Amino acid sequence: MKSFFKNTALFIVINLLVGVIMGPLLLFYGPMPALRQMVVGSIVTSRHGFVAEWFLSTERIREILGPSEAEDIRTTPLSGFAVSKANNKGNDRIEVEDIQGYRFTGKVMIVHDPLRIKVAVSSKLGEAGETVPEMARREGAVAAINGGGFIDPNGQGNGAYPDGITVSRGQFISVIDEDQKENIIGITKKGQMIVGRYSARELRSMDISEVVTFGPPLVVNGRPTITSGDGGWGVAPRTGIGQRSDGSIIMVVIDGRQIGSIGATLRELQDLLLKYGAVTAGNLDGGASTTMVYNGKVINQPSSVFGIRYIPTSLVVLPTNQSKGGI
Repeated sequence: MKSFFKNTALFIVINLLVGVIMGPLLLFYGPMPALRQMVVGSIVTSRHGFVAEWFLSTERIREILGPSEAEDIRTTPLSGFAVSKANNKGNDRIEVEDIQGYRFTGKVMIVHDPLRIKVAVSSKLGEAGETVPEMARREGAVAAINGGGFIDPNGQGNGAYPDGITVSRGQFISVIDEDQKENIIGITKKGQMIVGRYSARELRSMDISEVVTFGPPLVVNGRPTITSGDGGWGVAPRTGIGQRSDGSIIMVVIDGRQIGSIGATLRELQDLLLKYGAVTAGNLDGGASTTMVYNGKVINQPSSVFGIRYIPTSLVVLPTNQSKGGI
């Protein structure tokens, strides 16, 4: 009997070792390109993206993920756009729904007045980030989601430094390079959302109110930007934002990296935003940052085992009597 258990244990250990060794080899070099792209994309866009470089060169990773279809796409603010035309200015309606996909669950929030959306920044900017609930509470916001990306060396950043361009209430909070084009998500003073690659110098000459940096753009002029493949970023928690033709803002969070909700691809996020009527939409920072707050409570399931992540920016929904627009 002892010999039986010993041999069984040895058999299990050997198979585990073979699995540990052969598993990555099959994933990264085996005959399953779609699975390889999904796995590599999921790793690269996580806080532990460096793990992919243990097995693959930088050139090979780029080859597997492929080019971004939306690299040079962007919207242009419409001169005649005004929220008042859609009768949404001052509209205090907010709708929240549960969403469910093939391998994910999440929340969608519809905010009917886009002028209520503002960029909130950490009160400790340059030293540390804050959580979405903390920023929402300080702003007196009705709701909030996480915002743009941030500088996160080796996955050890504390959310102190936003990446790219950040604008809040028309004020430029952070700019890395005036002429460097970044994938941004912005809202003009008239309430129109813009997405795509802009430089800070270009944005300064525009009627811009709110900006965070992240991407890629997902819907431009009512058309999807990802038309083949899954977007190349694998499966992960996602946060996205879009705008309907009537001006209403669509906020989406998709939970991931947990039992019951693995996450979504960029294309799945894009298709979900289109389903809710987005004519303009972009991808916000996701992963462990994905958080939605409503009436003071976190209403999704953030993936970080260490608690809600500290980040530099969030998009908050102010009470109607506090929102101000430039119409």
